[in-house]
Amino acid sequence: MNNKRVLRLVECAILIAIATVLSLIKIVDLPYGGSVTIASMLPVIILSYRHGLGWGVASGLVFAAVQQLLGMNSLTYVTTWQSVLAVILLDYIVAFAVTGLGGAFRKAVKNQAAALSLGAALACVLRYFCHVISGATVWAGISIPTAAALGYSVIYNATYMLPELIVTVIAAFYLGSLIDFREEQLTRITKVKTAKRSGLLSGIAGLLIAGALIFDVAAIFSKLQDAETGEFSIVQISTVNWMAVLLVTAAAAVLAAAIFFFTKTTQKKQA
Repeated sequence: MNNKRVLRLVECAILIAIATVLSLIKIVDLPYGGSVTIASMLPVIILSYRHGLGWGVASGLVFAAVQQLLGMNSLTYVTTWQSVLAVILLDYIVAFAVTGLGGAFRKAVKNQAAALSLGAALACVLRYFCHVISGATVWAGISIPTAAALGYSVIYNATYMLPELIVTVIAAFYLGSLIDFREEQLTRITKVKTAKRSGLLSGIAGLLIAGALIFDVAAIFSKLQDAETGEFSIVQISTVNWMAVLLVTAAAAVLAAAIFFFTKTTQKKQA
């Protein structure tokens, strides 16, 4: 085994470990499964981008196996061996293995930040589809109402996967603009000072808006499932803390607008 292969294996092990730690840091943890993490899929997406889809999918499978071990308690809610197998495959193995497809756009898109962002979006969407299928089949009648199971699964899984997608794409774009992942040895991407500062401010504004959106989605949709029956209930919307939603959204919008105005004013003065 040559040194290059050993180094890649060590890198994979480290990034999978980082991904696992990030998956345990949950911004939002919904009561019936699903959570929003700090871009826990991104390390595997970066592996796929750096070393190709083969390394990416293999790392994704290892990451999936770790997630399955961490989520063993979910298997206690299903009874038949077919249901157990379906949960393992759809909610864990396939759902997290697709993270390894995050490097699919490396050759098609020259801009690294854009390629990583598209790869992150693809991985999140594919994972979302896995959870939707699982919800509409295995979990129907358990944590998802049997009637209109597909529609409910689409909505419920979107409550955490949409924020997860936003966080992952933003993080992928930011890191893709900062670090060159195409070389064996990571190097910093050099930029013009003014453009760098403007990009940083724009990134902060984007994070503020994304953070507000994540908070709003979690605050609203987490209340739409009856705690006793597990059924979707629109009347539960009255229990949402609308004052908190309004304040967070307004604060993020004002700060983002102020940053945008400051950036444009600075650019005009330097032009």
